[in-house]
Amino acid sequence: MRSTIEKLSAALEVVARIALYLSGTGLVLMTALIAWQVWGRYVMNNTPTWTEVSSVLVMGWFILLGAAIGLREGNHLSFDILLYVLPDRVGRWLHSVSDIVVLVFACGMVGYGVQLAEKTWQNTVPLLGISGGIEYLALIFGGVLMVLFSLERLLRRAVGLPTRRFGDDTDLPDDPSDAARGTGS
Repeated sequence: MRSTIEKLSAALEVVARIALYLSGTGLVLMTALIAWQVWGRYVMNNTPTWTEVSSVLVMGWFILLGAAIGLREGNHLSFDILLYVLPDRVGRWLHSVSDIVVLVFACGMVGYGVQLAEKTWQNTVPLLGISGGIEYLALIFGGVLMVLFSLERLLRRAVGLPTRRFGDDTDLPDDPSDAARGTGS
């Protein structure tokens, strides 16, 4: 089981890396769109109206993809002061409860995102001429990634593999005995 989870983690690492590159590309694209809008407005005196709508659409993608990656990498803030006074076993249990809450929330993102996309698919985004449902695809894809990454974290913890947490100074330990002691999980 452990080797299967490690293979799954390796595959999800590739997915996360692709999402990271797409998210970074979206950030650069949004910056270029806003720069074009400012150039058009103040230099050319001819504001391109489509750039604002486009940049907001792109922003939704890079934010939701980035949030999913942050979840997988353990980069989200958390209030973990209680974990310092509790035994490691209880701390791991609380980490799993946290991941389950995120999993439920991400399932809601997917479910309600699908409903929103279905209800707005026939609408047209002004100035872009694309389906209004496209605006909610980022919510769906980001939610799906969060579901996958939350499940990965839960499965890793279930088989004794470490998971990353915000504030950890090191990467995942190479020594399995570190994982057994709760370091990094």
